Amino acid sequence: MKSSVEQLDPTRVKISVDVPYAELKPSIDEAYKTIGGQVTIPGFRQGKVPARIIDQRVGRPAVIQEAVNNGLDGFYREAVEENDLKPLGQPEVEISEVPGLDGTEDGDLTFTVEVDVRPAIELPAYDTISVEVDPIEVTDDDVDAELEQLRTRFGTLSSVDRPAAKDDFVTLDLVATIDGEEIDTASDISYQVGAGTMLDGMDEALDGLSADETTTFETTFAGGEHAGETGTVSITLSAVKVRELPEADDDFAQLASEFDTIDELRTDLREQAAKQKETDQGAQARDKVLESLIETLNVPVPEKVVTDEVERHLESESRVDDDEHRKEITEETERNLRTQFILDAIAEAEEVEVTQPELIEYLISASQQYGMNPNEFAQMLDSSGQVNALVGEVSRRKALAAALAGAVVKDTEGNVVDMEEFTTPPEEEAPEGAEDSDETAEDSDETVVAEGDDEK
Repeated sequence: MKSSVEQLDPTRVKISVDVPYAELKPSIDEAYKTIGGQVTIPGFRQGKVPARIIDQRVGRPAVIQEAVNNGLDGFYREAVEENDLKPLGQPEVEISEVPGLDGTEDGDLTFTVEVDVRPAIELPAYDTISVEVDPIEVTDDDVDAELEQLRTRFGTLSSVDRPAAKDDFVTLDLVATIDGEEIDTASDISYQVGAGTMLDGMDEALDGLSADETTTFETTFAGGEHAGETGTVSITLSAVKVRELPEADDDFAQLASEFDTIDELRTDLREQAAKQKETDQGAQARDKVLESLIETLNVPVPEKVVTDEVERHLESESRVDDDEHRKEITEETERNLRTQFILDAIAEAEEVEVTQPELIEYLISASQQYGMNPNEFAQMLDSSGQVNALVGEVSRRKALAAALAGAVVKDTEGNVVDMEEFTTPPEEEAPEGAEDSDETAEDSDETVVAEGDDEK
């Protein structure tokens, strides 16, 4: 088999393939077996029909077509591997010559394939990437905020006889309708006024509403089968409550921690705040390094792949005719593809490998975000064929860590920030004195970005 590639544009190629009859023949022989097992011809057992009889009854062209259809994917994949291509999306095939239709055993199967491919990317030296991050500075306000969060965890709710206001907790019943037809109902919902986590317009409707009162408001539903539609929501309040916080004193310190005094607790909270700011600083550096790569490289993306993905997304939301949303999703899809291409290129250049412990760690973290048992989450991914996608995601995280490890990171005060803590897994940190040993870790591709609450 011979193949050649014509670059149509940076993200699309045309592959020309010539397959000699001799290489197509195994597929032709298999086609005779398949058809012979499907047809019933008097005087012959099923599966034992001679090729010449099949040619007479079914036709040689039908056999060749079956052989071509079955062999085409293998020939295409061989051409892709031979030319070191990384295809994306569905290939478009055009067959120009088919051998053997006249019964002879010569000639070539000739076809062309147009397919989108991952663009070639010339990566910069990582030390040419310079980013600036916020310095780590823990203030009394930061400690107060940490203490407030801790007090909130130990707070209690008490009913009050007054209209609801921002930050109050309410209990309510809800009925949603569209054009007078009820589409949803819920009872005894607990909600904090001003949280903004439910329906658009709900916080405004609740402000000033007292227990046993009912009000209605118009809203546009954001999810479900009625996403994008406008309807009316009726809410009836049954209770208004406020959260009462415990005093921040020594008794509270003993209740909420292992410390005896509030001063000791505040000292510990200051250390926690500092660690969180370190994590935030690392995440900020990581994001800025990625942004620098995206802006500097300006990687092209295949238009058809983008269009197909956008259509799938909009159809799943029933928002195909929403032009403004289409624009947003298109921009998001293009950015995601650029990010994927760049990080895949780094992973390839750094020969990144994903170990089983890394995959398990990421799987556990992802399952927690979905509120699922890790084993059930793993089974769901396996049954839906998403394991390779998971491996790819871990690989890209390690690739970004490799770029971050080589980049120059300074805070706004001009101090160089060491990113080693965010680019080296704890199990691979070198022990004291390792610099004097011949067994120091040298595999920079075994790096990951430390994570915080979401993607950090």
